[in-house]
Amino acid sequence: MRAFVTGVGGQDGSYLAEDLLAAGYEVDGLVAPGIPCSPPAGVRLHEGDLADADAMAALLADVAPDQVYNLAGVSSVALSWEQPVLTAQVNAVGAIGLMEAAWRVQQASRRRVAFVQAGSAEMFGEPASAPQHEGTPIQPVNPYGVSKAFAHQAVAVYRARGLAASSLILYNHESPRRPTSFVTRKITAGVAAIAQGRATELTLGNLDARRDWGWAPDYARAMRLAAEHPHPADYVIATGESHSVRDLVRIAFAHVGIADWERYVRVDPTFIRPADATELCGDSSAARRVLGWAPSVTFEQVVEAMVTHDLDVGQA
Repeated sequence: MRAFVTGVGGQDGSYLAEDLLAAGYEVDGLVAPGIPCSPPAGVRLHEGDLADADAMAALLADVAPDQVYNLAGVSSVALSWEQPVLTAQVNAVGAIGLMEAAWRVQQASRRRVAFVQAGSAEMFGEPASAPQHEGTPIQPVNPYGVSKAFAHQAVAVYRARGLAASSLILYNHESPRRPTSFVTRKITAGVAAIAQGRATELTLGNLDARRDWGWAPDYARAMRLAAEHPHPADYVIATGESHSVRDLVRIAFAHVGIADWERYVRVDPTFIRPADATELCGDSSAARRVLGWAPSVTFEQVVEAMVTHDLDVGQA
């Protein structure tokens, strides 16, 4: 079995590639031209622009994969506000172009091609109830959520067309591979720097925003399970527990032995987004029941693992 993974150099892509390789797959991966990355050994790399539909069609025709995973794109809500057009071109138009390319491979080879879209809970925007499930109304409040909503709806269209397409509605999932531009890694790296005397302050935005945070390798495993299942469908992938940014900060500081964390944290209004979902929490009962998936790492363990990693990096 051959799998094709876009965004293979990122957090999710690298964990998914490792999971697939361990399961015996041959893995081809897409990386953006000129951007340095270190994908897992054993991945055959291809450079390309996801937004170039013709190039993606030619590449998939050459690779002829059994499974296609779309993990590439603009993955930051903050960046989506700065570059909304690019976000739409890559996350929305790029996704549907890749689905079309996968469908053409299926038509030409006359064999099943599974497609998995890495969706996002941000497409739910400000949900009226929690936890959210696969039937929760889609009403995004930022450009990133809009782009993911488009791709999610496109999955249903191509599934109806005959492509074995699934959309995984991923809630926040973190790891030491998360870039420091994301608030979770910014916090853990900042706390490690303060603990080691390399910094004296951590500047953040909205401390009251609540998210359902999980462990990235668990979410990568869910993608493979969805692709391998004989019946494509959409699944919420989440822990079912929400925590505030304040909780994350407190746990991170506690891990380095600092109880009075408030003295080190400064709130800067410029870091607060124009529109931000106040609470997102997912109901993953369908994925647990159908795919046999379940999270293996607690929120506290995720934060502590990231802080430990950043302490090691600081000492290197």
